[in-house]
Amino acid sequence: MKATALSLLFGFTWLLSAVPVAADSPRLALIIDDLGDRIDLDIGMADLPVPLSCAILPHTPHARRLAGHCRDNGHEVMLHIPLQAVARNELLGPGRLKMDMDEPTFRATFRASLASVPGALGVNNHMGSLLTRHPGAMAWLMEELQEAGLFFVDSRTTADSVALDIAREHSVPAGARDVFLDAVRDVEMIEAELDRAIRIAHITGQAVVIGHPYPETLEVLQRRLPWLETETGVRLIPMRELLGIGEDGDVSAAIRLSEGEDDEQTGTRSAGGGL
Repeated sequence: MKATALSLLFGFTWLLSAVPVAADSPRLALIIDDLGDRIDLDIGMADLPVPLSCAILPHTPHARRLAGHCRDNGHEVMLHIPLQAVARNELLGPGRLKMDMDEPTFRATFRASLASVPGALGVNNHMGSLLTRHPGAMAWLMEELQEAGLFFVDSRTTADSVALDIAREHSVPAGARDVFLDAVRDVEMIEAELDRAIRIAHITGQAVVIGHPYPETLEVLQRRLPWLETETGVRLIPMRELLGIGEDGDVSAAIRLSEGEDDEQTGTRSAGGGL
């Protein structure tokens, strides 16, 4: 059964190879989360020869070096901000934002985290299944992003997140994750999730995909991404472009609200997107 399903998925990708690539072709933005702790795999991701967003955890050992390496390779840099979750908050790491913080502490903690990732153009959440449900905390965060001129991507670690609504109330360019590539660290499953993202892009015009610096994910991306546009008709673009943000920072369009899924995950801190 598994082999048959995968064959159908790969057959779908093969059929798309005949689709001509045009300026209005489907678009896909790829965010790599949880960067900054493990330089070997992180550099491998940052060396991928396609547009992607490097989402770097604050105050990690290699955050500054990796931010510079990503920028040198033409990738956009994001701050992967740890937000309090319903459970397993020991995985959050430094720079975490929590429900029991008063406003000055919340804002100071965020600003210190942002300063630890030089050149960040946007922010997405690491974990956060509790904090993204609370309008007050999200309003503080979006006020900081609006002042700094940053965009926001909701990793959608809970279906109850209000983060996108609050972002838009504060005129912060914002979007949401459609697919986690590697909730299951298996090459065949990662391939299947990438093909699902391609289908979403063809149906809706665009997709936001999040992956992590795992060997299995890197293997798939190194093999598939350089030929993705030719083989599937889907263009890889930076998140800023998907959000309609020009080089001068002007916002010309807003990404649609992704319905998303409840993707609470368990695992190590580097599993990133969940909780």
